[in-house]
Amino acid sequence: VQLQASGGGLVQPGGSLRLTCVASGLTLRGITMAWFRQAPGKEREFVAGIFRTGGTTSYADSLKGRFTMFKDITKNTVYLQMNNLKPEDTGVYYCAASSRIILSMLRVPSSYGYWGQGTQVTVSS
Repeated sequence: VQLQASGGGLVQPGGSLRLTCVASGLTLRGITMAWFRQAPGKEREFVAGIFRTGGTTSYADSLKGRFTMFKDITKNTVYLQMNNLKPEDTGVYYCAASSRIILSMLRVPSSYGYWGQGTQVTVSS
């Protein structure tokens, strides 16, 4: 199983980026996918996730309305659309996958068995 994240970069405050995570070795059907991020000196934190059944999508409270996560099963790919970016959004963004997670553990990093390599997002003027 491999998760390949891309799409990060340097963007000015107020700008947008779309992150992409392509999964290989598994199918997104029946898999929970999530995005996490980690800023220097801080713990990895939950950004957004799509639960494996029902398509329930959850976001970190502070990011609602600015970030949107969606998936394309035909491409085995998940996306994270990030709008109105702020300097505090800076960090390495990781995609993660799990086939066994329960909904209540969606936001817990240790619930995920597969991780991408991360893509750097820097928001700065």
